[in-house]
Amino acid sequence: MKKEKIKFVLVGGFLGAGKTTLVGELAKRYSAQGKRVGIITNDQTENLVDTQNLRSQGFEVGEVSGACFCCSFDDLVATAEEFSADQIPDVVLAEPVGSCTDLVATVILPLQQLLGERFDLAPFGVLLKPSHGKRILADAAGERKSGFSPQAEYIFRKQLEEADYLMIGRLDQLEDGEVAELRERLQAIAEDVPVIPVSPKSGEGVDLVMARIDHPSTTSRRLLDIDYDTYAEGEAELGWVNLTATVTAGDEPIDLDWLTQSVVDRCANAVIEAEEGQIAHLKVSALGGDTQSVANVVSNDSGVDVGLAAGREVTGNVQLIVNARVAMDPDNLEFACRDAVAFVCNQRGLEVKSVTAHSLRPGRPTPTHRMVR
Repeated sequence: MKKEKIKFVLVGGFLGAGKTTLVGELAKRYSAQGKRVGIITNDQTENLVDTQNLRSQGFEVGEVSGACFCCSFDDLVATAEEFSADQIPDVVLAEPVGSCTDLVATVILPLQQLLGERFDLAPFGVLLKPSHGKRILADAAGERKSGFSPQAEYIFRKQLEEADYLMIGRLDQLEDGEVAELRERLQAIAEDVPVIPVSPKSGEGVDLVMARIDHPSTTSRRLLDIDYDTYAEGEAELGWVNLTATVTAGDEPIDLDWLTQSVVDRCANAVIEAEEGQIAHLKVSALGGDTQSVANVVSNDSGVDVGLAAGREVTGNVQLIVNARVAMDPDNLEFACRDAVAFVCNQRGLEVKSVTAHSLRPGRPTPTHRMVR
């Protein structure tokens, strides 16, 4: 029986912040240290691109679906304990739903107070998505509109307020002046909270994040004063679509990178042209055999980002997954996702064998536990 506590690391941040890429990089580095790593992903519904992405990299991944960690606390604990008995992890990396906040009171403290003999709770880090951060934090200064409602912006800011440390993500895409401006705006919201610029893609700053995770004296457990009515309204603004499809070209090869980038671009353009939606995150994955491609769009004014390049063509069946989180009617969003898949596949003569989709607006958060000191 393993006697050491399992290090439990929760990585927060708004939809599209880059949490999965960071979690994957942390997992690689802990594994390189000889540590066993388990990863837990989280979504309002099933068929999550992130789960498939991390599993394709060889990691052991459990998924909590149907509700956020705070509202499915028992499932979170059960998933952490399901990692095989002879492979009990040294480290569990958990990625909550990107529209969730109040995680210190509803996840971290309950784990600490109820299961402290099993889990060593790391400081809570929150990753900032610069494209939304620039606009939403500018809104706080009364400068310009973000495209999101005040209720959705409320969730974004509350996520930042409860962090033990903050990370400015996508450092490889930012100029020094942009980093300095974001740092200044973050310090105005969370004074005295450490800020780490980081690029999970290039690896820059990840060592500083690991040092923060592994330093217990940095834990302060910042509890929020939060209005759950406003929080619920902000979550309900977002349309949520998870779509899966099986496509094939028979014996002809399929370019996975072209497929994911074309589908996510077509879907993003449909949302923007409709003048209805504000993109929080669009993510498309294509898996053929053991080869995967992932492409993303993280805001209305950002282009297609390649999260994972396949770099080659494949034959046979390809599993396509679309995850869309957009401030718009979920039925209209589902139509845009279905249309994108059909249009792109028709362009290359790909047969769509089956399509299933689940669309929703998140319900009111009802945490299993909510603790204070």
